[in-house]
Amino acid sequence: MSEPMLKVSGLNAFYGRAQILFDVALEVGRGEVVALMGRNGAGKSTTMKAVMGLLPRRRGEVTFRGQNISALAPYKIARMGAGFVPEDRRVFADLTVLENLDTGRQPPREGAPQWTPEKLFRLFPNLGEMPNRPGGQMSGGEQQMLTVSRTLMGNPYLVLLDEPSEGVAPVIVEQMANMILELKREGLSILLSEQNLHFAGLVSDRAYVLEKGQIRFSGTIGELARNETVRRAYLSV
Repeated sequence: MSEPMLKVSGLNAFYGRAQILFDVALEVGRGEVVALMGRNGAGKSTTMKAVMGLLPRRRGEVTFRGQNISALAPYKIARMGAGFVPEDRRVFADLTVLENLDTGRQPPREGAPQWTPEKLFRLFPNLGEMPNRPGGQMSGGEQQMLTVSRTLMGNPYLVLLDEPSEGVAPVIVEQMANMILELKREGLSILLSEQNLHFAGLVSDRAYVLEKGQIRFSGTIGELARNETVRRAYLSV
């Protein structure tokens, strides 16, 4: 097997004195969509922030494209081709769609899909209809599309998507699922934080289930869908 795009082992993370992650281990293969699942507070967002170097207190090893990035600053990890779409979106409210996209622009990368505003507008026709609209005048779903698009302007090899289906209209959720499948066809690797098993099942190859900062399940998305014990214990509300 080829080397994974992302490999995490023994990852521990802390907020102040409180330990949130306990020896988390996971992998994302090249061109693979992997769902990181669990209830609110399970540690999904913390895992993504720790991978991206956004938490000052963390231990363990994170390898990206064969290089150890455990001690790198977030901007250096981003420059290597890892993109992060946070749950809280963080668009620039006073900048237009095109200006927001321009803030994420990075040079093309060998072996990674290349993105332009025109290509992104084909992926997200809603954005193509409002290129000059300020980010602050967009709906939550439109802002979610814009945040994903801005990350893709960095031409990443890997994207970490934190709760893309959370708090948006069903029609946007459907567009998000189609978007993830299109990114997979482009060869992008995706780590997807998600609570919705139906959504994850539409787009994912494999899944990990987190509970209280520990991996409780690892397997294919089909195996998770068939495992009622795991679903009841760690995913049901």
